[in-house]
Amino acid sequence: MITLGIESSCDETGLALYCTERGLLAHALFSQVDLHALYGGVVPELASRDHVRRLVPLTRQVCREAAIELGDIDAVAYTAGPGLAGALLTGAMMARGLAWSLQCPALGVHHLEGHVLAPMLEPEAPEFPFVCLLVSGGHTQLIHVQAPGDYRLLGESIDDAAGEAFDKTAKMLGLSYPGGPALSKLAQSGNCEVVSLPRPMMDRADLDFSFSGLKTAAITRFKAFTDRTDVTDEELGQFKADLAAAFEQAVVDVLIGKSRRALRQTGLSRLVISGGVSANRQLREAADSLESEGMQVFYPRLEFCTDNGAMIALAGASRLQRGEKSDLAVSVKPRWPLESLMMGQ
Repeated sequence: MITLGIESSCDETGLALYCTERGLLAHALFSQVDLHALYGGVVPELASRDHVRRLVPLTRQVCREAAIELGDIDAVAYTAGPGLAGALLTGAMMARGLAWSLQCPALGVHHLEGHVLAPMLEPEAPEFPFVCLLVSGGHTQLIHVQAPGDYRLLGESIDDAAGEAFDKTAKMLGLSYPGGPALSKLAQSGNCEVVSLPRPMMDRADLDFSFSGLKTAAITRFKAFTDRTDVTDEELGQFKADLAAAFEQAVVDVLIGKSRRALRQTGLSRLVISGGVSANRQLREAADSLESEGMQVFYPRLEFCTDNGAMIALAGASRLQRGEKSDLAVSVKPRWPLESLMMGQ
């Protein structure tokens, strides 16, 4: 079965073709970063309009690269939520229209399920069950993954997600959009031990996260430094780098500390880290150190950490094989708890 996957939940248009017998056939992605950089963040209306422009050309591109015709597609999977309502609707309408014309089934896929299953696209995929640390701009969650479609939320951020805290702190430092990667790049020239920052909620036994206070602490340290009248440009530049390094290290310490706790509480030894922040070099280095404690760590390849069509095609194919499909009504869910998928609910 060949499934076309369509991802349009936010500011990236992703298309992919996945075959249940041969694996990933082709994928293509168009990022709107340059478009939204002018405004310092995602503008929903502009995101929706750009998806409309990209969906058809990218569909033709993946068919060309996979050397198949549209008529060879057996099913269409699309991101139905969570995400921006308008952006989700562009992909959903494209998927429903294409599926109707091809007389094949279509299925709305949960965006986060795509991230959870993204490492299954790798040659060395994790076996079930495992704990997934899903960390991105909009979500920071620890999930017990028993099997595809069987998820239990262990903990999540009670305020800012890790990626969101990265972006807000980067904006405070005057870094370019998108802020997270810019802050991580700046951190490479800093010393994380120069500035002291808290590790929020690490003294609690639960698996929830909080990054709003960490962001506020970083802003307070920055303001105190810049309020001085004797600071040179060179000193300010180095302090920004040191603060970025300290902030990044604090986030990584919390993410790894809570992940270690989740593995111990569940009795599992496999950890999957997915979502946009899973591409962070410091996070990967810290996670790899868990292997010395007898744990296995898995990630998607870098191009599948951020939003992409391949993960949607894979997640959709898995559910379509189990006989699931959506009705003809076009419905999207900007807010959609992952646990609602438990056992096909």
